[in-house]
Amino acid sequence: MKKTLSVILAVLMALGCVLMLASCGGNTEETTVAADDTTAAADDTTAAEDDTTAAEDTTAAADTIVVGYTIYEPMNYKDENQELVGFDTELAKKVFENLGYQVIFQEIEWSSKYTDLNSNTIDCIWNGFTANVADDDDGILRAEKVDFSYNYMENRQVIVVKADSEIKSSEDLKGKFAVAESGSAGETYAKSFEDVNFKGFIKQTECLTEIKSGTADFAVVDAQLAKAYVGKGDYADLKTVEELSSDVEYYAIGFRKGSDLTAKVNAELEALAADGTLKTLAEKYGVANTVITDYADQK
Repeated sequence: MKKTLSVILAVLMALGCVLMLASCGGNTEETTVAADDTTAAADDTTAAEDDTTAAEDTTAAADTIVVGYTIYEPMNYKDENQELVGFDTELAKKVFENLGYQVIFQEIEWSSKYTDLNSNTIDCIWNGFTANVADDDDGILRAEKVDFSYNYMENRQVIVVKADSEIKSSEDLKGKFAVAESGSAGETYAKSFEDVNFKGFIKQTECLTEIKSGTADFAVVDAQLAKAYVGKGDYADLKTVEELSSDVEYYAIGFRKGSDLTAKVNAELEALAADGTLKTLAEKYGVANTVITDYADQK
């Protein structure tokens, strides 16, 4: 009898161990599932935070305007404190700040302006951008490549030579060596003269240096820049040949095709012209005689 009871007790104890092991195994799985749920929740929280950050970054980017420019006095240049100033610089700041944007100025190479604009490296070209011409490399009108604002300033291309130069007419330019900023209206005008040898440079001021050093016979630059540099300081020994100046050109701001900024900026130009800000700014930078403040015929 005792033997029988011992066998029964042994069986019961074995069954109890099995049940305990099963119970422990079930708790481990539940614990693992609970941990997995906690990790997933944490991941969801992190993802949500990332999405929020991305949304904030997008908003910040949307409120920033990048203006493409080159160094060109009196439009965009550095003062004695190395601060970027100039008529276009101040006007761009005023316009975009009134529209609620933060303005960033990005120096570019003029020959790459369309690439920079269309790749979203910059949002506009605001730098004495001649609107009423075609580009020399492809003959396509600039107005077909970008959306232009109102014309806001008159300009011309002028011929710059050494002060003792005898160049007076287009006949005198034949066989001469010309320089101008690459991709500019100046390049187009220089190449319009017969039998001229041409070389392009990154900056208009580099072209003046070429004339000064005697490595070129004449340079073609914007009249606005020539007025600021030629016959003064380091360029006191240079002069412009007024008889060879181009027909009138117009500066405008260039935006990507279809940009809603064009209409917004035009409205601001009208407002700044009406309240006298545009005229005051033009007087400050010596361009009061060429600034345009009436846009009625451009609507």
